[in-house]
Amino acid sequence: MRARGLHSHADTVDDDRKNAAAALMRGDSSAPLEATPATTMGMLEVTAIVNGTLAHLTVDPRVTLLDALREHLHLTGSKKGCDHGQCGACTVHVEGRRVLSCLTLAATVNGKHVTTIEGLATGGALHPMQQAFIEHDAFQCGYCTSGQIMSAVALLAEDCGADDDDVRERMSGNICRCGAYPGIVAAIQSVRERR
Repeated sequence: MRARGLHSHADTVDDDRKNAAAALMRGDSSAPLEATPATTMGMLEVTAIVNGTLAHLTVDPRVTLLDALREHLHLTGSKKGCDHGQCGACTVHVEGRRVLSCLTLAATVNGKHVTTIEGLATGGALHPMQQAFIEHDAFQCGYCTSGQIMSAVALLAEDCGADDDDVRERMSGNICRCGAYPGIVAAIQSVRERR
């Protein structure tokens, strides 16, 4: 039996995690969570806000964000294309910036906001970029589409010139093996024109 008022290191770590998670939910980014060793040897606990929902993961330190999203959280919209950061099919947003989730370790998003293709729509309404991809027939097989849309949404917040060539350059990290590039550029430009 523990004497009253005495806390173990595990109690302190658990209290710190709870306080940091509460701060994250309030939108207080000044209190980021630190990855702490889990009860399983060699595993890390990672807590992040994924698509607006607090997510707790216990992962091997080598697990990529892509695998954590797909295998642990069952968010399969982000695709594993090349697994080498060369195709862009795995693009997601971390703190509003696009990242290749196949090259990002899950542990690095601890305490951060992550948005996947599943988190773009609001209620029943598609994000304007999703709708534009439909209107401009900006996909064929659909495998690259989630990564293309996530990159296109990020492009809206970046410094990008007005020309189609500028858009192509900004989207060059996302490959469409079907060649739907004219529709992709048209979709992006249509959303940019409406802003």
